[in-house]
Amino acid sequence: MREVVISGLGLVSPHGDDLGPVFDAMLQGRSAIALWNHEGMPPAAVASVAFSPERWFTKLQLVGVDRVSQMAVAASELARADARWSDGIDPERIGVYIGSGMGGASALEDGYEASRSGRRVSPLTVVAAMTNAPAAHIAIRAGAQGPVYTYSVACASSAVAIAEAAKAIAAGEIDIAIAGGAEALLVPGVVRAWQALQTLATPDPTDPGQSCRPFDSNRSGFALGEGAAMLVLESREHALARQAPVRVRFAGSGVSCDAQHMTKPNAPGQVRALRNMLRASGLTPGDIGYCNAHGTATRVGDGVECEALRSVWGRDIDGLRVSSTKAMHGHLLGAAGALEAVVTVLSLQQRQAPPTPSCQNLDPVCDVPLIRDGAASLPGLQAAISNSFAFGGTNVVLAFARDD
Repeated sequence: MREVVISGLGLVSPHGDDLGPVFDAMLQGRSAIALWNHEGMPPAAVASVAFSPERWFTKLQLVGVDRVSQMAVAASELARADARWSDGIDPERIGVYIGSGMGGASALEDGYEASRSGRRVSPLTVVAAMTNAPAAHIAIRAGAQGPVYTYSVACASSAVAIAEAAKAIAAGEIDIAIAGGAEALLVPGVVRAWQALQTLATPDPTDPGQSCRPFDSNRSGFALGEGAAMLVLESREHALARQAPVRVRFAGSGVSCDAQHMTKPNAPGQVRALRNMLRASGLTPGDIGYCNAHGTATRVGDGVECEALRSVWGRDIDGLRVSSTKAMHGHLLGAAGALEAVVTVLSLQQRQAPPTPSCQNLDPVCDVPLIRDGAASLPGLQAAISNSFAFGGTNVVLAFARDD
C-alpha cells in the first residue's frame, strides 16, 4: 500500500476563503454564526458565506450552476493552487471524491416556488440540483478522467469521500485526488424542515454567535452552516515527483455503522469507528493529541461522543485535547467533515488547536479535556483526528500525522 499525503487545502467558509485568516479567527474563538430571519418563519442561528461566484465563473458558465457547485468549484480551485497543481498530471489518474448531504437546495427551492406560483420552472433545475453536480463541475475544471464519485451520507458525507479517496490512492488505483464536500442549504424550505426536527440551537437573544454550545450543560442544538472545503491527496511518490508541498500525512480512517436508529447516536458504534481508525493508521491513543469532535451541541450526541472517546482512550484521555469548531462555523452537514479535516490539518501543522468558545458550563457527561477558553498550544502534537458521526448511523474518523 502506498503512503498518502495532503498537498493542498482550499475552503469557502463562513469565516472566509483565506486559510491563514480563517484559522486565526478560529484560534481566537470568533464565531461566524448570526441571526437568520425569513418572513413567516421563526428566526434561526446560521453561519452563512459571503460568496461571489463571479470570481470563478463567467455569466455564461453560471447558467444552471447551483450555489453548492459554485462554492465547491471555488474551494477545489483554491486547493489545487495550494497544492501547486501542474498541467502534466495524467488525467486518467486523477480522481474526484465529493460529499454533499442535500445537493442543489437552492435550485430545488426555486423550482418549487416557481411551480406553486405558476411561473416557468427552469429547464436546468434537475442538472443544477442533482447531488453529483459539484463533483462533475470539479472534474470538468480539473480535467479529471478517473473515478468521479459523490457520497451522500448525511453529516459524514465528505469524511467518507476523503477516506475513500485515500484508499484509492493507497491501493494504486489513482495517483492524486480532489476530495471534500460542499453544502448550500440556507433556503427557507430546508431551514424550516430542520426547525421541525427540533435539532437546531435556540438563538441566543443577546449574542447569536454564542447560540451553538457544544458540551455545555445548556446546549440546545446546532447552527446550520454552508460552504465547501477540499483537500488534495496524492501518493508520496507522486508528490515528490512533481515537487509538491506536503502538509501532513494521511494516517488512516475508521468507518462503522450503528445499525440501530436513524437519529439517535450509539457509543459502541462510534467506538468501533475509533478502533478501526487505530488499526488502519497504526496509531495508539497515546499518539493522538487532538480531536476535532463531531460536537453538534445536541443533548444526546455530545455525551455519546465523549463516552466513546473515554472508552477508547482510557487512561490516555488526559493527553487528548478536544474541541468542536461547529461552535464557530456552524454545522455544514455534508461538508462538515471536510471543513473540520482542514481545521485538523492546520492544527497539526501549527501545533495549535482552536477552542470551543461558547462552552461556559461543561456538562458532567461530557467530561473530556475540552479546549474552552482560548487556543491550545500543543508543542508535542504528532497526530490528530476528526470525527464525523451522521444521521443514519454512519461513523467516520479521519487520522492525520505530521510529516516530520
